[in-house]
Amino acid sequence: MLYSGGTILSIIEVPAAILQMNTIFISILIEALPFVLIGVFIAGIIQIFVTESHIKRCLPKNRYLAIVSSCFIGACFPACECGIVPIVRRLLGKGVPIYAGIGFMLTGPLINPMVILSTYMAFGNNLNMAISRMIIGFVLALMIAFIVSCFFRSNHLKIPAHFGQEHHDGHGHHSLMYKLKDTVMHAIDEFFDIGKFLIVGALLAAFVQTFLSAEVLIDLGGGTASSTAVMMALAYLLSLCSEADAFIGVSFQHLFPPAAILSFLIYGPMLDLKNTMMMLSVFKARFVFVLLIVITVVVYGGMIIIQTLA
Repeated sequence: MLYSGGTILSIIEVPAAILQMNTIFISILIEALPFVLIGVFIAGIIQIFVTESHIKRCLPKNRYLAIVSSCFIGACFPACECGIVPIVRRLLGKGVPIYAGIGFMLTGPLINPMVILSTYMAFGNNLNMAISRMIIGFVLALMIAFIVSCFFRSNHLKIPAHFGQEHHDGHGHHSLMYKLKDTVMHAIDEFFDIGKFLIVGALLAAFVQTFLSAEVLIDLGGGTASSTAVMMALAYLLSLCSEADAFIGVSFQHLFPPAAILSFLIYGPMLDLKNTMMMLSVFKARFVFVLLIVITVVVYGGMIIIQTLA
């Protein structure tokens, strides 16, 4: 204990690893929170201003056309993998088929304009890497959504008691102020529903980044198959924001082939540790684990085929 000016100052030795973990945890939250806030606000707008009839008119009835349309819409939609989850939750609650929701959820964080621009800049204005990420990512997202459509038809949401039973959802009010107020209220509810899982996911990701040595994984990535698996594992564990992951991916260029780097850039926005936690808060656990397996197998298998043919 130190006594200074009548104030007792306690000196507590905090391990350096804990301080590093705390720094990483806070940085992940700071990076993700703006996108989550944007996402929950858009989710609130969807809940109040978008009706089931609007969706039915805009979305093709044909399953395959609906998947393609949702992937194209997602590709044009600037959303992070954290912010996209509450948006998809609301869309599914409004009647969007699960396969269309998944197509939107996969392409939104992966190949939206901001992500492609950041990829182009991170790789030294390399247009090939940016285009490869966009085209290959889009094709793999289509494949995943098609597979999901073969096995799942219901939305598989974890529906709280109040979800879908809001009697004050704003559709009965003619005043714009009422609707805006309800939009904000829904956004706040959505934020607290999703936010706690974001915090848990960020904490786990910070723990992994602090105590799991990247060098150990890099040592395992000697061959084509293993380098792809290592980069996908890194993408999942690091839980980077899709707008910034290219700047990390480029640092591995001297260690792994371009296809392995590309697997890092494609897999991470589709699936990582923190958005897995968020999906578990929205979807039934069985669906999340099946989706995790499908995404992993399709991305890994697709990238191995591409490396074989290259």
